[in-house]
Amino acid sequence: MKGKGILTGFAFCFLLAGCASKPDVKQETPNFGTINISVDESFKPVIDSQIKVFESSFPDVHIIPHYKPEAQCLRDLTTDSTRMILVTRPLSPDEEKFYIDSFHVTPSVAPLAYDAIAVLTNPASKDSVFEIADLQNLLSGKNTQHQPVMDGLSATSTVRYAIDSILKGQPLGKNVTAAKSSEEVVNYVANNPRAIGFIGVSWVADKTVPGDTSFLKNVKIAAIRCTSCGGPTYVRPYQANIALKRYPLVRSLYYILKENFRGVGSNFANFLQYERGQLIFSKAYLWPAKMSFIIRNSEIDQKTP
Repeated sequence: MKGKGILTGFAFCFLLAGCASKPDVKQETPNFGTINISVDESFKPVIDSQIKVFESSFPDVHIIPHYKPEAQCLRDLTTDSTRMILVTRPLSPDEEKFYIDSFHVTPSVAPLAYDAIAVLTNPASKDSVFEIADLQNLLSGKNTQHQPVMDGLSATSTVRYAIDSILKGQPLGKNVTAAKSSEEVVNYVANNPRAIGFIGVSWVADKTVPGDTSFLKNVKIAAIRCTSCGGPTYVRPYQANIALKRYPLVRSLYYILKENFRGVGSNFANFLQYERGQLIFSKAYLWPAKMSFIIRNSEIDQKTP
């Protein structure tokens, strides 16, 4: 009996030692944890900036972005490993029902900012002013004088916008060239005089000079006819033209979050919608969707002293 008691004591001590050696795993909170998010590749420059500022404010939070075509982001959301995506469209009623039935959570969806599709031309090109009909002819293959290039031939938000909003449901022409990324679209247009590129506006901001609000110098940003201005008015995708919808190729950036507790995803979504996140969108040429900014008319004094 005495020997059995000693053995039991050793077993109990061993059990306590084993329990003590297990790491203390802290549960995720809004201010602690790591999540993976899938992001439309069109928005990589501005989302990189958002994450950098967010993580500097919350040192125990880590967001790992995966930049992909929009369709892949939406597929990622159907898995357990991805709780948040940033894309250019909200969920359809059928998609929302799927998440309610499959994950027992109603996804949180809201617009964050308004973006524009910038049309790029080579600096040597004589054509840098277009009607919507010109873009339709170009993307459908009726215009063979130029070489359109996009960030892929399928699955990207830019391609979807071109088909749905420019071509009104018609397919892309066989003349359209596919680049692997928005950055490659810029490089292709910069090196090919016949090329005309289509990318998100945050990719064309010139970041070589801090505080500068001009576009890239190695390509030209085309002006598109304003369909709501009345008369032959051609505008470029400056923020005021995006805000007032004078520029005709405007789209929205949404966050979609399937998180049934207050975790890192909820915190990041709030950050993107509040002042600091909205200001970062503003500095990246997008127009913030959640904050009001004043647009003032100004005049240039051309008088010589």
